[in-house]
Amino acid sequence: MIRKAKQSDLDAVVNIYDEIHQAEEEGIISVGWIRGIYPVKETAEEALKRDDLFVIEQDGIVLGSGIINKIQVDVYKKTKWEHEAEDDKVCVLHTLTISPMAGKQGLGKEFIKFYENYALENGCSELRIDTNERNRVARKMYSKLGYKEVAIIPTVFNGIPDVNLVLLEKYMG
Repeated sequence: MIRKAKQSDLDAVVNIYDEIHQAEEEGIISVGWIRGIYPVKETAEEALKRDDLFVIEQDGIVLGSGIINKIQVDVYKKTKWEHEAEDDKVCVLHTLTISPMAGKQGLGKEFIKFYENYALENGCSELRIDTNERNRVARKMYSKLGYKEVAIIPTVFNGIPDVNLVLLEKYMG
């Protein structure tokens, strides 16, 4: 089940961030995030305050999270998107996480499907996502789900230096 996060979900979301950081540090995965820089507890707290943090849970256990809103990061404005859209028609998925302990269960795909339906229900036909170029697992999943890579932008992203940020879009119009 995917639902809006509650205050009581905050620790579980932050624990998943920590699990991902640990797996990255151990070389098990490569997402390009850095512990203490991004994502951090404040990432989830700010999303919770904005009411745009969502969690995916099974049997009452939070196994992942994502932030869904209309906030486009600065590099989006400099990008030539295949589908130009008014800002109020663009929905963005940020910081999609699935616990490494729950990997390969299709939860990421389930979350993307939820994101797409949520966007359409909220009047958005242009969907945008970004990920680190190093995150090959996410890039492969997004491609399989119909997202097109439109640019790779060198940037400092959420405080992380030297990121090649992959910008993806899917038009649902």
